[in-house]
Amino acid sequence: MDDHATPPNLPNSANVALKVDIVVIGAGQAGLSSAYHLQRRGLDPQRGFMVLDHAPQAGGAWQYRWPSLTLNTVNRIHDLPGMPFSDAVDIDALEVEAATAVPRYFAAYEKRFQLPVWRPVTVKVVCSRGERLRIETDRGNFSARGLINATGTWEKPYIPDYPGAQRFKGLQLHTKDYRTADAFAGKHVIVVGGGISAIQLLGEISLVTTTTWVTRRPPEFRQGPFDQEAGRAAVAMVEDRVRRGLPPTSVVSVTGLPVTPTIEAARARGALDRLPMFAEITETGVRWADGTEQQADVILWCTGFRSALDHLAPLMLREPGGGITMTGRLATQVARDPRIHLVGYGPSASTIGANRAGDAAARELMTYLAL
Repeated sequence: MDDHATPPNLPNSANVALKVDIVVIGAGQAGLSSAYHLQRRGLDPQRGFMVLDHAPQAGGAWQYRWPSLTLNTVNRIHDLPGMPFSDAVDIDALEVEAATAVPRYFAAYEKRFQLPVWRPVTVKVVCSRGERLRIETDRGNFSARGLINATGTWEKPYIPDYPGAQRFKGLQLHTKDYRTADAFAGKHVIVVGGGISAIQLLGEISLVTTTTWVTRRPPEFRQGPFDQEAGRAAVAMVEDRVRRGLPPTSVVSVTGLPVTPTIEAARARGALDRLPMFAEITETGVRWADGTEQQADVILWCTGFRSALDHLAPLMLREPGGGITMTGRLATQVARDPRIHLVGYGPSASTIGANRAGDAAARELMTYLAL
């Protein structure tokens, strides 16, 4: 499939909607897994379902990751169903950039199974129109009986609001904006956040310049291997939250931070001497509640992402506390509207979780719609 080809029969008018049974939004790991299982269960590509992806090419959010994130440093990338990663990428070449390797794999996967991925198509909003859903995009409108949303989090970086942020004269960046540590040489960098990305970037940046690490809570480092039992326990905790309609927690808050050789080296050179969160941002740095100040040229916010679900706002899926009550075998089905499944949300926000969620969502949605 040509990633840049114009899909057939795209509506040319905002008043015309192309009708299918199921629309999948997003062609990352969760979206491709869902598409595979919809097709495997007999739903016809193009007429029965389609995948709308806003990116110009295959690869999901992986194509935007920083160059130093290689197969050797990234968390494990699980195979998509039906095709091993090694069929498209030399897994022994561990220094291959993840931003190159994963898109290559996803593109090969789409081609092998002839998945109906249409791109670039940006979904603007999804509305309920009786028994059908209206999906409005920059390429026209679509109509579906059911929806599998797999938009992930990359498009919605989160930066907390701190007093004085607007007056800081230095540079403020988010993890999403990071490219190379060399860009910060000679500058003092404050890294904010206690997740895996924060640790990885702190480790790189502290090799070329001075750093300060601050987190809201003391970081918890995981001792020993993260085995299957620990993984199941972590997923169960997140799943319990979304089944109760609470916002999902971050993975690290459940699993803790792994202690790798890179982390040990960073700790040895003092880069992991963590400080609590500052109280405000000044023109030239940050200030803590006790009056202590730290001058800085850069504040790097490694403060995570939120689920990119704004386009679903008209469906009113959220609870008063901001979460979405989920149901179904793997907590992919929205309780308020069973026509909607969220994959890559909550307990399925991992590569292996996304694979399983794609299977469950496809099965349950097709059953609900009697397809």
